[in-house]
Amino acid sequence: MSNPLVSVLLPVYNGEPYLDAALASLVRQDHKHLEIIAIDDGSTDGSLKILQRHQRADDRIRIVSRENRGLIATLNEGLSLARGELIARMDADDVCYPARLSRQVSLFQEHPDIAVCGTGIDTIVGERVVRGTSDPIYGWADLRILSKFFTIFMHSTVVYNRNVIPADMLHYDPRYLHAEDFDLFRRITERFPIAMMSESLVAYRIHGESVTNKHKRQMRITHLKIVVENLEREGLIDNAGALEDIAADVTANNIRNAAERLLALEANVTGLPAAVRASYEIGVLNLFYFLYQLIGDERQPRLMHEFLTHTQKWGQIRRRERYGLLPGAYLPWFSDMSVAANRRVDALSRYLQSVPAARVLPPFNLIG
Repeated sequence: MSNPLVSVLLPVYNGEPYLDAALASLVRQDHKHLEIIAIDDGSTDGSLKILQRHQRADDRIRIVSRENRGLIATLNEGLSLARGELIARMDADDVCYPARLSRQVSLFQEHPDIAVCGTGIDTIVGERVVRGTSDPIYGWADLRILSKFFTIFMHSTVVYNRNVIPADMLHYDPRYLHAEDFDLFRRITERFPIAMMSESLVAYRIHGESVTNKHKRQMRITHLKIVVENLEREGLIDNAGALEDIAADVTANNIRNAAERLLALEANVTGLPAAVRASYEIGVLNLFYFLYQLIGDERQPRLMHEFLTHTQKWGQIRRRERYGLLPGAYLPWFSDMSVAANRRVDALSRYLQSVPAARVLPPFNLIG
């Protein structure tokens, strides 16, 4: 793998506001031996014209334009067209830093047995960037275990190694709509070594039209379906349907049932061998936070109070959240005000931690 061809898989659906930036960041990568497979999935805006303009300037861009078939079909089509030893994912609203691919290629050259490599991210919010920080759990926890509980990589940061991953494994399963990456990562990680690079090599854009925001409920339903499958396969949970039910309908009854399953899971994990127990405990804690966020998005403090009381995890949330939610069962109006205030504080905190995008992103038009 002296100078491997990297195939960059870029699905596009109505990406006009940000597509110029994404393409510009790809064609200016330090690693020049690449092809960009851009599949226009039936866009109704000016995405195709933008792709064609960039293609005229750089013949490494290959364009497929056709009717809308959805993201999973588009990803699998791109995989079938890719010619490179390495396949990189990229979203049409994100930005790669210039050294992204060269840094990931170097890792595969040093460790040719690795199947997938992901990286850290910065976050673009409007015209500001929040610098990412490395999560220390990636330094000590078992990634194979963590991949049973959550999507361990941001999808648009990954590079797949076709020299390691069998062709019949490297595909996205349409049964896992809007969590297809979670499913693929868990399947690969179960059999092959993977790596997380701590440095932020991709700037991930948050906006209202992103797939994550538009399909949040379906994503959470599928996410919990995958977690349940993993836990049942490991023999760590019974009657796990309660975890799936809460994603579809956040009711007091479903919250109680999900809390009972979570506590039973914790009890089962305590009996695991010491060598793996800590990684499973981190996974269970992540599942708690996933459910807590899911319930919190309903913006009903009474339900959050119910969940925290049944799981006995008041101590796992921030103090200012705890003080606001504790009276939630008795003074819901007070908790409503407190939750709203916390959201404003969080937004202000993110702003204060951010910098103008021009300070961080490469000096070409990257702001949509």
